[in-house]
Amino acid sequence: MVKFCSVLALLLGLQADAEDITPRIGFIQVYGVHKLSSGKVQASLGLKPGDPLPSRLASEEKIDKLSGVVDSRVEAYCCDGRKTVLYVGIAEKNAPHAEFHQSPAGAMSLPQEIVDKYQLLLDATAASLRAGNADEDLTNGYSLMADPQCREIQQSLLPLVSDNLANVDQVVRQAADPEQRATAAYVLQYAPRTPRALQTAADGLQYALQDPEDEVRKNAMTSLKALMVGARLHPEQEVRIEPTWFVELMNSVVWSDRHNASLALLTLTDRTNEATLQLLRERALPSVIEMAQWHDLEHALPGFMLAGRLAGMSDEEIKAAWANGDREEVLKRALKPKKKTS
Repeated sequence: MVKFCSVLALLLGLQADAEDITPRIGFIQVYGVHKLSSGKVQASLGLKPGDPLPSRLASEEKIDKLSGVVDSRVEAYCCDGRKTVLYVGIAEKNAPHAEFHQSPAGAMSLPQEIVDKYQLLLDATAASLRAGNADEDLTNGYSLMADPQCREIQQSLLPLVSDNLANVDQVVRQAADPEQRATAAYVLQYAPRTPRALQTAADGLQYALQDPEDEVRKNAMTSLKALMVGARLHPEQEVRIEPTWFVELMNSVVWSDRHNASLALLTLTDRTNEATLQLLRERALPSVIEMAQWHDLEHALPGFMLAGRLAGMSDEEIKAAWANGDREEVLKRALKPKKKTS
């Protein structure tokens, strides 16, 4: 029996080795560097491709010890092929960086029915994504997913937000609980389709772009993207959305801030919005160029599209350059000072 158990243990051990599911690093992508080098930041971590994913807090503590670093963020995102990309963001002293509000301290909260609906939607969305059904429709100015269960829950938010709009707006600005603010930031896109109500929602969401919590900012950008699509198709809604804080978030140490802000800016500039492009050039051009050079092509594409627009290229020209592998030429054009028109 002893021998049999030993052999069985050996076989089970070999099987475990053969099916090693430990998350491992496929590529390390450093961003936010100005005076420091990416190599020095990576060396401080003591990591290389193939290593298991590290502790986020321990990694950030190592980076924060580097001279000139005032903030950092380490995040893992799947995938480059089947390998995880480890994004390492830093903010250096005297370099552009995003600024956020102080954490609010209000005691207000959302109606429990809205909280419950949001949690149901999160669960249903996770199931939908696992089933490969991630399609959604934003043409109404709010998300309606293709999945029937998700869609039904989203539609049920419309009357709830209509009846509680002032409360939802107050929560997203003042509630101490970040989960309450995150929920409010998502459901605000379901505000009534009147100019006044939609502007209330848009103003609250733009305020939330400076929230100190990542998830609140993420949900606010998700909702604002939907509002922007709806406003473009329904100009009678008269929704005004400023590009300022999207541009500032392009300098954030948080990967999701940069990624989601770049997607929003693509929507804001898809009809040659020169004022927004000029603000982007003035406040975040190095970040755009840096993002366009990211190793993961899916993550690099939004930055590359913005760089092409900054270079004065049409979307057709940008897509052709991308397909032909002409990334560096486009980025060189984007870095050239824009000629002033007389």
